[in-house]
Amino acid sequence: MTSAAGARHVLVVNAGSSSLKYRVVAAATGETVADGTVSEIGGDARLRHEAGGHRAERSVACPTHAEAFTLARESLDEHGPDLGAGLVAVGHRVVHGGERFTEAVEVSDDVLAALRELAPLAPLHNPANVEGIVRAREAFPGVPHVAVFDTAFHRTLAPAAHTYAVPRAWREEHAVRRYGFHGTSFASVSRRTAALLGRPVEDLALVVLHLGNGASACAVLGGRSVDTSMGLSPTEGLVMGTRSGDVDPALGAYLARVAGTSVEDYETALNRRSGLLALAGASDFRTLEEGLEAGDEDARLAFDVTVHRLVKYVGAYAAVLGRLDALVFTGGIGEHSPVLRAAVVGRLGVLGLVLDEGANADGTAARRVSADASAAGVWVVPTDEEAEIARAALEVAGARS
Repeated sequence: MTSAAGARHVLVVNAGSSSLKYRVVAAATGETVADGTVSEIGGDARLRHEAGGHRAERSVACPTHAEAFTLARESLDEHGPDLGAGLVAVGHRVVHGGERFTEAVEVSDDVLAALRELAPLAPLHNPANVEGIVRAREAFPGVPHVAVFDTAFHRTLAPAAHTYAVPRAWREEHAVRRYGFHGTSFASVSRRTAALLGRPVEDLALVVLHLGNGASACAVLGGRSVDTSMGLSPTEGLVMGTRSGDVDPALGAYLARVAGTSVEDYETALNRRSGLLALAGASDFRTLEEGLEAGDEDARLAFDVTVHRLVKYVGAYAAVLGRLDALVFTGGIGEHSPVLRAAVVGRLGVLGLVLDEGANADGTAARRVSADASAAGVWVVPTDEEAEIARAALEVAGARS
């Protein structure tokens, strides 16, 4: 299958530890041309590819990310689009940019080396991101590859917001500070919300809740991040699918003393065995809601803890902003759980927020769900991190040319 003559595309790559997600975006319009996933790499892998209204899905042999990129390229050749000379850039999601990378950057060997050095800051994410870049450069040579960082949007945090009150040596020698994540989502959603409100993003004070298996909150003032719930790592902050969010910093030392818990076991437990999974036995929020409806006590506790944490952060961020123009829900849970939105907004009467039950229950993907009497808008705005990555990659590639 071939692309239209002269079509220009950006390939977006999101490489995880056991998956490869990719999307082809039209450079001129930002529209999705193809979308695919290779999941369960190293196990019972599956390939899904969608293009032109056609969906292909099958089991595949895929022991490594190298084979995953080969499969992705074969799917593009078979089902389209044929990237050929029309591929102008490859954009890569990279979770952690540390203090060095505060904006998207074209990947070089030096950049790759620096990204490897950042692995201790995001050991569950950055190594997979780097592996994806390496394999993509092999599969798609001759075009600029651009690293787009989850942390970059939060480069505007003031020292008061990003500084931990810990020893100077930790801060200066080991780069210990708040970095924040989900930056591509917050950037995309902030601009989209401003467009829906018909106001410049520079005029707005927003609290954006990106709620999915990973979840974080961000206070956005004038289009700039001024505070965010994730910190040095993506573990801090809200309750997530398998991550704990906020815990007492003394917890690790306490468990080492009383239970002999190692650093590795502690880190694994907070990242992979905590959150909704620990409280309710399932990390999927839809399963949690089913348990809630059935009267399951563990599901109720997990839901209540999640809501309490969200209410606390929204209230705090409204105070940090000094005013609130809109509360925005995004991410898989934020966009698709009316029950959660109702519970959170129902406890924010102190901010004058009032929900429109009908709009909250159903409506278009992007919509206002607050009542006319609400002191600030409450919105559901779908995120599009891939489109944001494509936009950033295109900017870097265009600047080079």
